[in-house]
Amino acid sequence: MAHKSDIEIARAAQKRTIQDIGAQLGIGLDDLLPYGHDKAKVSQSFIDSIKDRPDGKLILVTAINPTPAGEGKTTTTVGLGDGLNAIGKRAAICIREASLGPNFGMKGGAAGGGYAQIVPMEEMNLHFTGDFHAITSAHNLLAAMIDNSVYWGNPLDIDVRRVVWRRVLDMNDRALRQITASLGGVANGFPREAGFDITVASEVMAILCLARDLKDLEKRLGDMIVAYTREKKPIYCRDIQADGAMTVLLKDAMQPNLVQTLENNPAFVHGGPFANIAHGCNSVIATTTALKLADYVVTEAGFGADLGAEKFMNIKCRKAGLAPSCVVLVATVRAMKMNGGVAKADLGAENVQAVRDGCANLGRHIENVKSFGVPVVVAINHFVTDTDAEVQTVKDYVATQASEAILCKHWAQGSAGITDLATRVAELAEGETDGFTTTYPDDMALADKIEAIAKQIYRADGVQIDGKIRAQLHEWEAQGYGHLPVCMAKTQYSFTTDPEVRGAPTGFTIPVREVRLSAGAGFVVAICGEIMTMPGLPRVPSANTIRLNEAGQIEGLF
Repeated sequence: MAHKSDIEIARAAQKRTIQDIGAQLGIGLDDLLPYGHDKAKVSQSFIDSIKDRPDGKLILVTAINPTPAGEGKTTTTVGLGDGLNAIGKRAAICIREASLGPNFGMKGGAAGGGYAQIVPMEEMNLHFTGDFHAITSAHNLLAAMIDNSVYWGNPLDIDVRRVVWRRVLDMNDRALRQITASLGGVANGFPREAGFDITVASEVMAILCLARDLKDLEKRLGDMIVAYTREKKPIYCRDIQADGAMTVLLKDAMQPNLVQTLENNPAFVHGGPFANIAHGCNSVIATTTALKLADYVVTEAGFGADLGAEKFMNIKCRKAGLAPSCVVLVATVRAMKMNGGVAKADLGAENVQAVRDGCANLGRHIENVKSFGVPVVVAINHFVTDTDAEVQTVKDYVATQASEAILCKHWAQGSAGITDLATRVAELAEGETDGFTTTYPDDMALADKIEAIAKQIYRADGVQIDGKIRAQLHEWEAQGYGHLPVCMAKTQYSFTTDPEVRGAPTGFTIPVREVRLSAGAGFVVAICGEIMTMPGLPRVPSANTIRLNEAGQIEGLF
């Protein structure tokens, strides 16, 4: 049974109508805005009506640094949600939406795998309910209005050399990273340097994922800094008068999307900032809504715990007043072997020593998560090539870290393969914690916040921030932005800025290449090393093999 491909399993799903899924959470027909039979948005009026209900327990799923061997973080998130429901708990899942860029680039789809998937899988990995298109359109409307203001006499005195609002596209296109715009003569405006980021790196995406409601969304959009005058006076989105129209474009996108797992349990899929270049969490409105409707909410944060979980704690929880009751750290025997120096082609052979050698990466993530005052349990996502001795090696190592590791077989067995983890997570979530804490206080200087993450989470010796960047941070502090958290843009593959350095390295520094102020979202982005905010396609992109088959079904997306 488990040898079927993810897409074959998804196609065979016995889906219920989205109205049935909504009814499980007490959402009535009038409060669901259906997009077909199997997905719907939850109305803002319903969300407003449940604000005074008590919250359920929030469970965060994170992982070790990703390797080409795969960790299965989303698969574990989905499996755990199904597992909690299977042991009689009322649970919902919250994950991010998939970006078209990586779907057609390296990664393929992002809806779980095996018998732990969210459906409709193909639609979730393509246009879904149009949220990303709305974000792209709103972002680029603002870009067009900035250039238009300059064209018609430049009443705001914008310095065209200091326009900081780039354009976005939900596709990997390295040719657009740095461009020259407005060529072609007087009719086309004033030539200037510009560029594109991927939509998931847009500040509009971050704002949508952090805003509480449409009013908060519009205020945050207005707060965005888009350019500066020659005297370096900031020009805000509200000065361009784009915030109202942008909110109109984002009105429906702001409402969370409800879908279901293969086992017909409710899942909210909403928002999608990347964790390596943005803050890596699904929307606050989806998470807070789910917490009012379920006793347990299982959510994930992107990539490894050094990025996704750190930002979940220091940005999302800080901004939304949330605190997780338990963290699940996903690891695989295969990834331990890769961290222990085994090549991907050799992962099938038993190698207990390599597993042991690779566990240092896992250990550092356990320590980091514990530093937030939250209990952590390790989920060993099972692969058929794992041997008993290798699994036991991980369990023994985790026991030395004052935690525990539980073998999970949800990919092959669905909820039946993850009940042990679900039972333990429920126990931990209901137990006493040390009390949630963040890595740094609000009133710490911005450069010191960057250094705190580099030293405490990455274990770097320090950071390299040149005088020009430090001056920029001081300027923002003088303007009243010093209280903001920092969002680190860094490779996901390593604690360092070198993606080739696996394990738990020490004796390195973190170079900060650029800083960007996201005044509307409410954080400062520190771009470290060679990380790009517009990815490129690999030599052989996934798009090469994505097509419709004779039956009109999508092939190659997963």
